[in-house]
Amino acid sequence: VRLLTRVVAAGRDSDNRLSVVITESKAGREAWHARAFIDATGDGDLGAQAGCGFDMGHPETGAVQPMSLMALIGGIQFDAVESYVGGSLREPKERLGALMSEIGVAASYGHPTLFRIRDDLFALMSNHQYGVTCDEPDRITQATISGRREVHQQVAALRQLGGVWSGIRIVSTAAQIGVREGRRIHGRYEVTGKDLLEGARFDDAVCRVTMGIDVHSTDPAKTKVVEAKPHRSQPYDIPLRSLIARDVDGLLMAGRCISGDFIAHSSYRVTGNAVAMGQAAGVCAARAALTGVLPHQVAWSDVKQPLDALNRYVPTEESVQVP
Repeated sequence: VRLLTRVVAAGRDSDNRLSVVITESKAGREAWHARAFIDATGDGDLGAQAGCGFDMGHPETGAVQPMSLMALIGGIQFDAVESYVGGSLREPKERLGALMSEIGVAASYGHPTLFRIRDDLFALMSNHQYGVTCDEPDRITQATISGRREVHQQVAALRQLGGVWSGIRIVSTAAQIGVREGRRIHGRYEVTGKDLLEGARFDDAVCRVTMGIDVHSTDPAKTKVVEAKPHRSQPYDIPLRSLIARDVDGLLMAGRCISGDFIAHSSYRVTGNAVAMGQAAGVCAARAALTGVLPHQVAWSDVKQPLDALNRYVPTEESVQVP
């Protein structure tokens, strides 16, 4: 394990196999050789540096989902603010949004949300940073500053209300702004919105996704909340093939940079799915390295057995539909 290190370049050999990645850290610039690599950057940085094709944003407009900077909040009691707390319920979000607007700190995210973590510790998601892509460090910097400013202003205004809000305080803000959407690296299978509609099943399923379509507003002029769903979705499988790069050999992906379209990405991009993808990519990469083959040449049975030992979530029974 090496922390505080960034991948900045990659190189392929004459057989189109990813053979080396270049990193930079306080130790300087270093080259790392391996038999298999995994892009778990979220934004698909390694895949792009290696020369893989990718998509980013809406297929017609190129617009990406907004970024959000979250904060941990303390100093309020759940019983006193319960009517404003709710991760999946619309009414508490609308109530909190109306309150923020009333006191002059309207949220840039139309459904500001308080999530209860435990006791008097809450997470606050109240801002959207629109139109910023993952490869724009200057704009990401400004988005981070803007997001922190908005959260501090909102908490200060709530505190001035007194009463149940008199003790509210920021425990911490996120070290990095949350990026919902980056590059989607082209893989040997592309997960699509049609797969969600049909509840697709695959023999090489690494996990089953139950999260519905969740596209946060790409255009604040139209809406500042979640965009209308094009259709309902059913629980669907993520195949191992979508974790294996199409254009460069020896590379796998895990997390939101796997191969999928705009709609499918809005569903599989969340943490629980990323964990399962990471396990699968890691097992496949290890088998490839140990046996001297490329990731796409690894037998599914050699991946399935270790994943099943890790409680791979692919239920045999039919699951109910989700929004």
